[in-house]
Amino acid sequence: MNYTELINQIDFNKGEGLVPAIIQDVQTQKVLMLGYMNKESLDKTLEEKRVCFYSRSKKRLWTKGESSGNYLNFISMSLDCDQDSLLIKVNPVGPVCHTGSDTCWDEQNSKTNIDFLLQLQEVIEERKKNLSVKSYTASLFQKGMNTIAQKVGEEAVELVIEAKDENKDLFMGEAADLMFHYLVLLSAKGYKLEEVVDLLTQRHR
Repeated sequence: MNYTELINQIDFNKGEGLVPAIIQDVQTQKVLMLGYMNKESLDKTLEEKRVCFYSRSKKRLWTKGESSGNYLNFISMSLDCDQDSLLIKVNPVGPVCHTGSDTCWDEQNSKTNIDFLLQLQEVIEERKKNLSVKSYTASLFQKGMNTIAQKVGEEAVELVIEAKDENKDLFMGEAADLMFHYLVLLSAKGYKLEEVVDLLTQRHR
């Protein structure tokens, strides 16, 4: 489903033109805040890739971070079963609450570098759903499974070749390339990185 179709399914009438939007950190899965959106703010969010709300107090569109710089960089969006509320996953820049707290519930939103893999996985999923986007990832999905699998094989071979030398930069570069294409392959097969981690966990017991 593309986002145009999703927006057309939203029942704005229940909230007199507004729907609640739950904002979640794509890396940590922590709920950050709740805001309200209308169709115009949704369109602006998708256009600028920064979450824009409709401020009920100011009676206008309000991009989170427009004064503080603490933007909510848009990653993905989904609609609930009643079609009257949104879940928006973001990559936040700085604290979210106006009080300076990480969340509007005064909770810490701790991140690790490993959490970035979950964010990258979400971005890859978005590229798979929106093949019209001009990106390398979308082009891989357009070319199909054989190309994706071949790329994983090529990157694995290149990593093995670099492993025989002592150049850390080249080795780590190939390791990153392999990880990226591996995530693309998992997505193409319809699997998640979490499933692989679950399997490793079971084997470790």
